[in-house]
Amino acid sequence: MGKDRTSRQVAGRAITDRAAIVVGGLRALSGVSFIVAPETANRLWGDDSESTATSSLLLRSMGYRDALVGGMLASSGLRGGEHTAGWFLASAGADAADLLGGLANHHRMSEDAAHRGLGGAVVGIGVGVLGALASAASSRRASSVARKG
Repeated sequence: MGKDRTSRQVAGRAITDRAAIVVGGLRALSGVSFIVAPETANRLWGDDSESTATSSLLLRSMGYRDALVGGMLASSGLRGGEHTAGWFLASAGADAADLLGGLANHHRMSEDAAHRGLGGAVVGIGVGVLGALASAASSRRASSVARKG
């Protein structure tokens, strides 16, 4: 019975888990890039201005946040955990915070940085919310199948 339950659980959650692994991995990699080389990572997002000590600190802090959230999302996807939807929402929340910060400062950003930063945040929010919805639906299906089995 244990083997049967495991295969149904994997089949019921495979797509969401793969999405969590990919999205979490990308977020974690992005976070690590901001930790290791904050100025270079910031330039990739369209900001060509010279970083100050404060901006470098904040970029690294954002990197730690993204590495943590991305790592936990990917880990939850690998384990097929019931908390995957929550980690997708944490990812969306991080992007929502970036969007709010970007909107408050868009007048100080280059056009390229505003498009990349704000657009990336909007896409990230959408991916996080859709991932959470898909993960929650998959968890409900897996729970229903387990109760019937």
